[in-house]
Amino acid sequence: MSEMVNVAVDGMGGDNAPAETVKGAVNAVVADQRVKVFLVGKEPVIKEELKKYTYDRARLEIVHTEEVIETGEPPVMAIRQKKDSSIVKCMYMVKDGQCDALVSAGSTGAILVGGQVIVGRIKGIERPPLAPLIPNMNGISLLLDCGANVDAKPSQLVQFARMGSIYMESVIGVKNPKVGLVNIGVEEEKGNALTKETYPMLQKCPEINFIGNVEARDIPMGVADVLVCEAFAGNIVLKMLEGVSDALIHKIKEGMMSSFKSKLGALMVKPALKKTLKSFSTEEYGGAPLLGLNGLVVKTHGSSKAIEIQNSILQCIAFKEQNINQKIKEQIVP
Repeated sequence: MSEMVNVAVDGMGGDNAPAETVKGAVNAVVADQRVKVFLVGKEPVIKEELKKYTYDRARLEIVHTEEVIETGEPPVMAIRQKKDSSIVKCMYMVKDGQCDALVSAGSTGAILVGGQVIVGRIKGIERPPLAPLIPNMNGISLLLDCGANVDAKPSQLVQFARMGSIYMESVIGVKNPKVGLVNIGVEEEKGNALTKETYPMLQKCPEINFIGNVEARDIPMGVADVLVCEAFAGNIVLKMLEGVSDALIHKIKEGMMSSFKSKLGALMVKPALKKTLKSFSTEEYGGAPLLGLNGLVVKTHGSSKAIEIQNSILQCIAFKEQNINQKIKEQIVP
C-alpha cells in the first residue's frame, strides 16, 4: 500500500471558505484512500460544516487556529504578526514535516511570502515560480511563472524551464516535454531585453527540449508542454485564458437556449459538449504549485469551489509519490 500523503488545508482562506473548502477536503478523502487532510482554521465553524458529510474520521482532522489573514493585508506584516493564522499554521506543518503539502485559496501574497520565509527555498533555487496547469486542444500545459516573480532574470527563467520539465514528465507523464518561451513573435530576435537574453540560454540548455518562442495565440493550440515567462506576462496569459473560456461557455449555453430548435439540438449534443467544456475548465486541474520549495505549497483561486480544492489536494499525491523535490535537487541544484 502507498504511503499516506498528509495535506494541510487552509480552511479559512478564499471567498467561499469554509463551506467549499470543507466540502472539497471531504470529497478528496472520499475519492482517494492515500490522502489524509488536516483542516486548519476556526474549529467551531469547520465542525459545523463537517456535520453535513459522511467521511473517514481517521483521515480528516481539525487543527484549530484563532486568526485569519485577509486578502488585503500586507503579506510580510501579516505573516509576522498573525502566528496563529490558518496560513501560517499550514506553513509550519509543512516545514516541521507533519504534512507533505499545503493547499490554500487565501491571500496570494501571504502564501508567496510564507512559502519562502517559513517553508524555505531549496538551496540553489533562485526564485520559486507559481505553476498552474492550463487546458489546451491537446490536453494541458504548465505555465510558469503566473504570479510570483514579476521581475525575473534570465537565469531564473532557465530554472523555471527545468523545474517545469521535471514536473510535466514526472507528475503528468509527458515524455521529453516541449518547452516554449512566451513572446510576441516566434523569431529569435523578437521580444524585450529579458526574452532576448533568455532565448539563447534556453537554446543551450541540454536538460530541456526547447522549441523556441511561443506567441499567445498558439498557447491554446498546445504547441508547448511547458510555457516559460515572468509573472507579469504569465498572469495576463492565465487571466485572459480563464476569461475567454468562461465567456465562450456562457455564449454557447446562451445560443443553445435561444430557440426551440436549438434546444432540441442541445439535447442531442449535450453529453459530448459537456465533456468538452469540462476539459477547458481550469478548476479541473487543481491549483498552482510553488515549485522549488522544501515542501509543496499549492495556491488555488480565491474563488475556488469544492472541485478545485479537491483536485488541488489530490495533485499532492503524485507530487510526493514522484519525489519531485528530490528530483529538482538532483537535476538542477549545482
